[in-house]
Amino acid sequence: MGNSFGQLFRVTTFGESHGGGVGAVIDGCPPRIELCEADIQRELNRRRPGQSTITTQRRESDRCEILSGVFEGRTLGTPVAILVRNEDARPEAYEAMRHTFRPSHADFTYEAKYGIRNWQGGGRASARETIGRVAAGAIARKVLRTLSPQLEILGLVKELGTVHAAVDLSNVSLETIECSTVRCPEPAASAKMIELIERARAEGDSLGGIIECVARNVPAGLGEPVFDKLEADLAKAMLSLPASKGFEIGSGFAAARMRGSEHNDQFEHRDGRIRTKSNFSGGVQGGISNGEEIVFRVAFKPTATIAREQSTVTRSGEETTLAARGRHDPCVLPRAVPIVEAMTALVLCDHALRQRAIDFPRA
Repeated sequence: MGNSFGQLFRVTTFGESHGGGVGAVIDGCPPRIELCEADIQRELNRRRPGQSTITTQRRESDRCEILSGVFEGRTLGTPVAILVRNEDARPEAYEAMRHTFRPSHADFTYEAKYGIRNWQGGGRASARETIGRVAAGAIARKVLRTLSPQLEILGLVKELGTVHAAVDLSNVSLETIECSTVRCPEPAASAKMIELIERARAEGDSLGGIIECVARNVPAGLGEPVFDKLEADLAKAMLSLPASKGFEIGSGFAAARMRGSEHNDQFEHRDGRIRTKSNFSGGVQGGISNGEEIVFRVAFKPTATIAREQSTVTRSGEETTLAARGRHDPCVLPRAVPIVEAMTALVLCDHALRQRAIDFPRA
């Protein structure tokens, strides 16, 4: 039914926006990994609503509970179940949407598919579903630290609306990203982005943008050469996120305007190993990681829920208008950064375990 992701490290998320709670079940997590709720809570706090004036003001602590799979601070190798209870649900705010389809939401398509939908805040289609992904991603990071201690995953807001940040990825750190409310490490661009978001909210409108993600110190050899190429799984992971509309890795679409002599990443022996002089490939060649930084970008559309009146139709086909109510992000990007990181961790963890399963001693 499309609620699970991954092969060896497999994650199934559950829950609706205004139901009793949301969460995830992680199957395939190796045993004896040190894990406690604080490890997961740290990432959930980066995603939670109400963390700044430019995000939704829904008040949720997003406190996680580990229900299974952990004993005396270590994983058992059995399914790990994580639950986050909804505390500030206000389903009455969505009464007007009971029989009316919101523009650019999943209301109509869900009803077309299932013949029924949870109209309270979008139900399963709400971005609140991503809590389970972030919780699972926190566990994936713990596994990756055991397998590849130097591996690091960082996401940042590269573009927001008309503002483009000139970011040198070599100088980016978690601290420089997190010191910005909008999670853009370039101070001047960050200030302009915040101003744009505040203006859009005041006008009852919304904004989109681009998140860039870099994974450093990824070992060479992760990924499969045909259908499960590393960049293909990363693309699926990112395009499964709410509001995502595009994915590109390395040079991306710019490669279409280059010649092979410009684009090819030539090899050299540097720092005691085989490296590439450039990184137009974005760290992946032939579907397999080459040991360079994995760099990709994800485009997010403007938040579909806006306070402006828009034309739409009811379930019976009657034309009407609708101005959305409820508490919503005028721009999803600041809170989407940890979600992008989490999905990256899930993909890399799954492929690291798959590579470990076939990595026999070599002659």
